[in-house]
Amino acid sequence: MRSALPKVLHPLLGRTLLGHVLAAAEPLAADRTLVVVGVGAEQVIAHLAEVAPKATPVVQAEQLGTGHAVRVALAAAPDPVEGTVVVLNGDLPLLRSETVRGLVEAHEAGGAAATLVTVEPADPTGLGRIIRDPADQLAAVVEERDATAQQRAVREVNAGIYAFQAGPLRAALDRIGRDNAQGEEYLTDVPGGLVAAGHPVAVHRLPDPTDALGCNDRAELAAARARLRDRVNLGWLRAGVSIVDPATTWIDVTATLGPDTVVEPNTHLRGATTVGAAATVGPDVSLIDTTVGDGASVVRAHAVRSQIGPGAQVGPYASLRPASRLAAGAKVGTFVETKNSEIGEGAKVPHQAYVGDASIGAAANVGAGTIVVNYDGLAKHPTEVGEAAFVGSNSNLVAPVTVGAGAYVAAGSTVTTDVPPGALGVARGRQRNLDGWVRRRRAGTKSAEAAARAGEPGAGEATDRPDQA
Repeated sequence: MRSALPKVLHPLLGRTLLGHVLAAAEPLAADRTLVVVGVGAEQVIAHLAEVAPKATPVVQAEQLGTGHAVRVALAAAPDPVEGTVVVLNGDLPLLRSETVRGLVEAHEAGGAAATLVTVEPADPTGLGRIIRDPADQLAAVVEERDATAQQRAVREVNAGIYAFQAGPLRAALDRIGRDNAQGEEYLTDVPGGLVAAGHPVAVHRLPDPTDALGCNDRAELAAARARLRDRVNLGWLRAGVSIVDPATTWIDVTATLGPDTVVEPNTHLRGATTVGAAATVGPDVSLIDTTVGDGASVVRAHAVRSQIGPGAQVGPYASLRPASRLAAGAKVGTFVETKNSEIGEGAKVPHQAYVGDASIGAAANVGAGTIVVNYDGLAKHPTEVGEAAFVGSNSNLVAPVTVGAGAYVAAGSTVTTDVPPGALGVARGRQRNLDGWVRRRRAGTKSAEAAARAGEPGAGEATDRPDQA
């Protein structure tokens, strides 16, 4: 990966590579789950504590190969491991639970000492080849570095997914050596060793090789991400969600959607995002850990850890920062930013405004250019706009401040004290018109010529114009 991040922690569609493998194994309810960690162990262990706290990390201090890793894991178990042991590579993000379950069922029904999954990918380069005997039974698994030219021509490969009987596995691990190109204990030597010892070894072949696709570099990671995107989108399409352009729609495996929802192009639904029924999301929308209610509309917007109520409208070009909460029928419109604020039922913040640390009452209206001045340089302060209040355009609400229910704030006001319910708050300087100013100070300009053509008043004294609400 050429990265400071351990390979198994690289993310795709809501989980890390390791997270996808653990999610595939979890429904089988194993007695114990052991995760062997080596390079970047501290990071991987911390991640395990978050996503799979019941899994036990096992540190492989020296990375002496896959066989050594399994041996270390078995030795670290709190009591002797018996029965079926499933071994999975940690970089199989497309692995499905039904694939692992099918392997276990086939293994236990067949009574083999080992059953390994094989596939025939379009390009087997870099993968261990399945070598069969004249009776078409497994004879050995040969890593590409150790394979002959004839063996490299074999297209059936080891998928890195195994089921073993614990006893024969332990015995075979004790017998394998490190006489190979990498000087490591190969787990792939175990099936051949079991065959040589007279144990039955079965092959469980997958017709679709995508489940077993690993990720050894960022190009393969990107390819796996696209395959997983297509799989996820297909599932939602079949569940009654309309996805207009699946190729530009990215839905994490942890997100959920309701029926009759429409997802427009270039939409990203990430994390624990939940979209209700009959909603419209997109185009050009990114939602992270956000809830969207039934019938809501979100267009060209970005939201993080926010709640968008039923029938609410967001966008275009809106940003909902964490803890933004829109009640049913609320509206946050064009070029509006909200943060840690409640927008009440039917309330509107239609355009070009900032609302932070505020509560906007039901049916209230916040005009264009309004700024909630919530930060004094040291602390954040709350603002409350009451039910059915009206805040005129280009106003500043300097927190902490309250605009009462049914109150009005005159356009252009900077409000620093509370406005009582039903009152009009006016906080702006009086306008003065200086007649003839352009003629005197900008003589000869286009403005002066236009004023003259319009019949400007003659030179006169400054006149005051009363404020108008």
